[in-house]
Amino acid sequence: MSVTAAKSRIVCTIDFDRNGRQAGYARAPLSRNNSGWGTVEIPIVVVKNGSGPTVLLTGGVHGDEYEGPIAISRLARSLKPEEVQGRVIMMPAVNIPAIMADTRLSPIDGWDINRCFPGNPKGTFSQMLAHFLDSVILPMADISVDMHTAGHSFDSALSTNMHHVADPAIRERTIAAAAAFGAPYNVVFGGVDEDSTFTSCVERRGIVSLGTELGGWGRVNIEGVRIGRRGVDNILKHMGVIEGEPETGQRDGSPKTRHMMVRDPQSYVFSPRGGLFEPTHYVGEEVRAGAVAGYLHFIEDVDSEPLMLTYQKDGIVWFGAGPGRVARGDAVAIIMEDYADDWSGH
Repeated sequence: MSVTAAKSRIVCTIDFDRNGRQAGYARAPLSRNNSGWGTVEIPIVVVKNGSGPTVLLTGGVHGDEYEGPIAISRLARSLKPEEVQGRVIMMPAVNIPAIMADTRLSPIDGWDINRCFPGNPKGTFSQMLAHFLDSVILPMADISVDMHTAGHSFDSALSTNMHHVADPAIRERTIAAAAAFGAPYNVVFGGVDEDSTFTSCVERRGIVSLGTELGGWGRVNIEGVRIGRRGVDNILKHMGVIEGEPETGQRDGSPKTRHMMVRDPQSYVFSPRGGLFEPTHYVGEEVRAGAVAGYLHFIEDVDSEPLMLTYQKDGIVWFGAGPGRVARGDAVAIIMEDYADDWSGH
């Protein structure tokens, strides 16, 4: 039996096929020094009525990303079965150990769950949880919206994001879903180590996969919460699960989402050394190739001159450095440019 086909060790007593509202927990085993049969409780709320598509909403895959859990929790408390045609599965606090520790990585095993999909039911805690999502939850979904921010790593321009999937029909459906969500930007991107993410698992099943980046710098972004809460309602409207038309107007007067891409390695600015990074632009600002992205300071060395880092292409800052001190190889800026549906040679 393959790892992905193996039975999950996580127990969930919710009946996902039953009409009505159900709120409960998936219980993941965690044997500890002081609790041999201990479990970790992962909150799940399901609202179902009649027939229709299933929308999966996940937040808190990383424990220091707050806007998604807030937006999904608000929806979970207010959504009524009689408003729904279909099913909404809401998991606002997926990685609950990391959430309680306020960390990106799991405090249990030190893993980034979003780099270990499709997981392994007999692996570490993060691998076991990833396997549960991929093998138990995900097969029920018609669309997945996995809500992230930049955590403590970066700040981010408020955006949805997606991969440039090979299937043009799914790509078109995903772009349409992003437009309906209504964030200021939607970014089609290729990143680092993407094959082991939840998004990649969703795509391998031929399901529409949409992510978000709604803030960062280790705080709750007020506008990010607003865009996130409106966005999940918009997705339910877009999918016909609740009534109404998506609201996509932006605070700057724009009527809709601006579609962008991060397609080239030149979109990334990496730090060549460890030091204290001083950025020169905020996220959302337009920049030009050759402009100064920031200065890398070595304040522990007397009279050491800072190292100037520059952008390699024109565009808009999607991600900007979060912590002041960076390590060699850390990305300190990511530049997005207007979308072109051409991924040849990339």
